[in-house]
Amino acid sequence: MRLLYLGDIMGKSGRTAVIERMPDLRASLDLDFVIACGENAAHGFGITIKICEALFDAGVDVITTGNHAWDQREIIDYIPTEPRLLRPANYPEGTPGQGAGLYETASGQRVAVVQIMGRLFMPPIDEPFRCLEDFLSGTQLGTDADAIVIDIHGEATSEKNALGCIADGRASLAVGSHSHIPTSDTRILPDGTGYQTDAGMCGPYESVIGMDAGIAVRRFMEALPGERLEPATGPATICGVMVETDDQTGLAASIHPVRDGGHLAPYLPTISGALA
Repeated sequence: MRLLYLGDIMGKSGRTAVIERMPDLRASLDLDFVIACGENAAHGFGITIKICEALFDAGVDVITTGNHAWDQREIIDYIPTEPRLLRPANYPEGTPGQGAGLYETASGQRVAVVQIMGRLFMPPIDEPFRCLEDFLSGTQLGTDADAIVIDIHGEATSEKNALGCIADGRASLAVGSHSHIPTSDTRILPDGTGYQTDAGMCGPYESVIGMDAGIAVRRFMEALPGERLEPATGPATICGVMVETDDQTGLAASIHPVRDGGHLAPYLPTISGALA
């Protein structure tokens, strides 16, 4: 099974690139399932119902969120009705929506997706390590799902690494979101789980993590309250990670970074029956 995870979709530039390119990416990479982090899709802050529907129509199967999940208030009532839209599983009990789901591909394979949010340099939230352990204990690869994807939404690379260690041998892919900068540590962990500390963003890299550079720099340099951050408007690079799973075990057979368009050096896996 071939699965694609796309990092944080940033503003109009990012969502336009994903929506326009998704049908071709699904076809050219022969993808079975696509997950995207959408928490910055609405002008950099949250996601709307309209954007969710546009991403689903374009070919995204599941959308994750993160610490900006509730920036657009309309999502609070929408998320309980839409199982394809996830928020972090370790939000406190009683939070609307769900943090994990089990989905079926067109060929009938089962894909479990869970989002875990870190606590280092992030808003207060329930403990992520026990939450991930509980999920993996109750959703076993090869028994309950043919593939398991973990979105680790966090600031600290150490925390993401540690959560990846918990996932190793128990998930197909553990991949970070939130930092907006793609890391170069794409690899298969010792017990077979594909891993990358951060997938990067789908957004304009001539910016400060997707925001207008001039405004962001002034906010760093001045002590007074500054301008509201605004998304940059340049061409977006689509950034993500693609993993191909072993159909017998559900573990990663291969893993590749994905970069398409914009300013970063492009990289797309070569597909010819099997990954090159």
